[in-house]
Amino acid sequence: MTPLGRLIAARIAATGPITIADYMADCLMHPDHGYYTRRDPFGTAGDFITAPEISQMFGELVGLCLAQCWLDQGRPDGVVLAELGPGRGTLMADLWRATKGVAGFHASCGIHLVETSPRMRAAQAQAVPGATWHDSVATLPPGPLYLIANEFLDALPIRQFIRAGAGWRERMVGLEGEALTIGATASAPLPALEHRLADTTDGDLVELCPALPAIVGEIGERIARHGGAALVIDYGDWRSLGDTVQAVRDHAVADPLSNPGTADLTAHVDFEAVASAAAPARHTRLTTQGLFLERLGITPRAQTLANKLDASARMAHVAAHRRLTHPAEMGDLFKVMGIYPEGGKPPPGLDA
Repeated sequence: MTPLGRLIAARIAATGPITIADYMADCLMHPDHGYYTRRDPFGTAGDFITAPEISQMFGELVGLCLAQCWLDQGRPDGVVLAELGPGRGTLMADLWRATKGVAGFHASCGIHLVETSPRMRAAQAQAVPGATWHDSVATLPPGPLYLIANEFLDALPIRQFIRAGAGWRERMVGLEGEALTIGATASAPLPALEHRLADTTDGDLVELCPALPAIVGEIGERIARHGGAALVIDYGDWRSLGDTVQAVRDHAVADPLSNPGTADLTAHVDFEAVASAAAPARHTRLTTQGLFLERLGITPRAQTLANKLDASARMAHVAAHRRLTHPAEMGDLFKVMGIYPEGGKPPPGLDA
């Protein structure tokens, strides 16, 4: 067992089983042994590759989408251009480069990155000179907020509940001998899931993300008050149903309870919860990533870039385009939701 696994096991032995959320939080963010605090997980040398690392086209189109939102809202000054969980800073760097031709946009913006990992902040500083860092959305300065959250919400710890009659049993991480194992509490009513009694049956599993309402609520409140737009891009769907927690290590699926702290742990995003939390700002309809990128013009952009490449590089470029957009790859699995002010236009590529 890993050092973190031994710490978790000792905690459980002393105080009893812990929630899935507590387990995920320790695995990802423990100050000494957490996955994000001790390594760079991104890229071919890491454990997974995100859309910005696959192709520059992703960040370019996201940037032009937000810049068009800025134009549609009358070119406001004092813009807070923000990204949540920016990885290596690749997306923001591509976004910034692609929007340099939008007259006045750069002059209006300050770049703000929400990141808690010192290791990641160091990488972001190389990619995005002049950025300001924050530990949370709450410390972003006031002003029109233009924000991207790409594969951020999926890393927030979730709790899992199994329907049992009119109540719910919470799944917990416990011990069986010296091994970590999954168990469940006794059934009890849960007001937060009262509305799910109408669309679930006994044995159905529903996930809740405790941190999501506050984070998305802060974004929605700021956009409603000051203007701006946000793009939330992640895997998930409209309403949570089923166990979606997964571990990824070395680009392969792993056992979430095996070797804590050495794998990325994520869960699908419940976009219904995102939409609810975004009020009083408006939200767009949920759209697949493939359709969103096609509406923004990824195929013509891909063709333009392909003309400058040799045969080998062109093959990799075509594969990247397919990976981002094809329904069998990221195109349908990943979804996009926009957040925008009442009375404003939805972000390009998305429907009100």
